[in-house]
Amino acid sequence: MLIDTHCHLDFPEFDADRKDVIKRAKLQGIDYIINIGSSLEGSKRSVELCQEFENIYAAVGVHPHEADRFDIAKQTELKDLAKSAKVVAIGEIGLDYFKNFSKAENQRPLFQSLIKLAKDLNLPLVIHTRNAEADTLKIIKEFLPLEAVVHCFSGDADFLKECMDLGFFVSFTCNITYKKAQKLRDVLKLVPQDRLMLETDAPYLPPEGMRGTRCEPAYIKNLAEAVAGIKGISFEEVVGATTGNAKRFFKI
Repeated sequence: MLIDTHCHLDFPEFDADRKDVIKRAKLQGIDYIINIGSSLEGSKRSVELCQEFENIYAAVGVHPHEADRFDIAKQTELKDLAKSAKVVAIGEIGLDYFKNFSKAENQRPLFQSLIKLAKDLNLPLVIHTRNAEADTLKIIKEFLPLEAVVHCFSGDADFLKECMDLGFFVSFTCNITYKKAQKLRDVLKLVPQDRLMLETDAPYLPPEGMRGTRCEPAYIKNLAEAVAGIKGISFEEVVGATTGNAKRFFKI
């Protein structure tokens, strides 16, 4: 059993063959999929998906790219969505100073308000942070204790240690297979097995050899094989550890 802990099957890239994508994942041993909301509309679609498919669960959240367009009315809608059946987390939320599609001064209060929502509803967080590790940690520490996973981990060993000290999980994507990703592979080696999860972030970041194509949840199997090779453990150990971590974290 494998779990894709972070993908976006609600995106239009899957409109033509969504059911086939879900079937292919099942055939590859991916028993559960967590579909992650990245906007209010995306969160609505995520909830609809988990109601349609037994093996899909939802997270609802607002990506920092959306911060300039988010308001109180939308936050009320999001709170109502978060109370839906099979919603297992608030996310993805966080800070992104790499693309700066929204102003940092709008990203930070949005992040704070959605952390508060997660605490109010006793739900874990799915955190996005890119080129914003210091501010991410500063805000997180205002709300401790928290349950969280830092998705698509791209930080260095120091940031990893900070996350581990907070009791957080980290998840990696198929970009660990890229030829120029040795620094990321070196960080992966440092992650204890009981803090590790796997994700595709589909439709983004397909494995090496498939770059330029759409990623999908079936590739979690490729990722698990790559992690086994990097960490020098068996495929079965990777599956057991990451699936157990995900099931406990998302309570599925």
